Amino acid sequence: MKVTFLGTGTSQGVPLIGCNCKVCRSLDFRDKRFRASIHIQIGELSLVIDTGPDFRSQMLREGITRLDAVVYTHEHKDHTAGLDDIRPFNFKQQKDMPVFGRVQVLDQIKREFSYIFTGKKYPGVPRVRTIEIDENPFTIHGITITPVPVMHYKLPVLGFRIGDFTYITDANYIPEESFRLMEGTETLVLNALQKEPHISHFTLGEAISVAKRIGAKQTYFTHISHKLGLHRTVEEELPAGIALAYDGLQLTLG
Repeated sequence: MKVTFLGTGTSQGVPLIGCNCKVCRSLDFRDKRFRASIHIQIGELSLVIDTGPDFRSQMLREGITRLDAVVYTHEHKDHTAGLDDIRPFNFKQQKDMPVFGRVQVLDQIKREFSYIFTGKKYPGVPRVRTIEIDENPFTIHGITITPVPVMHYKLPVLGFRIGDFTYITDANYIPEESFRLMEGTETLVLNALQKEPHISHFTLGEAISVAKRIGAKQTYFTHISHKLGLHRTVEEELPAGIALAYDGLQLTLG
């Protein structure tokens, strides 16, 4: 399995218009972050988790020419806004795109992209096939994906586990049952927004504590705000086995 970080930032990411902080002025490419999303390649299967506003640029940057499915963690715009840009894959592959999400996520998508779902469609609109998921495992092309429920303040969000890999973004609380679902995880991706307290995201300190409890061999932090600090500086503060992810980082697992 190959995992590519399409984006590791937030809508409070970098560069921010008018911001003159060290991160926004940094020339280190690791401090330039698109909205959080990953691409997973398992054999012939190519899927993405979330399509934020930067989806098109992310896919072009990574040279991804095939996409078999989109899986959504939750309905916030910074994770769904790029759905329209699946249309080149519709054209190239000549089929509808399977889109997986909880019912509330799919309902939100149907409202925000209503032109996709009208009875009389405008030529060239994205073609999707919505597939409702819940907290039970599901399969895509024979690959089992286990949802990992977490909370983003009061909003339910799904993380996902595939084999020994677990991906969690937009969380500030993990139920005990979800910790049990992650037992044996070897590679963990977890959100770590900033150092200061936040109403709906793990801080750096909280994310480190959660990562230690899960006990993966390697943890990568994502969904990073420019407020966290420079990549090279924060990396030096992290315990062994924990690192900051960055846009374009690729992991070969298993």
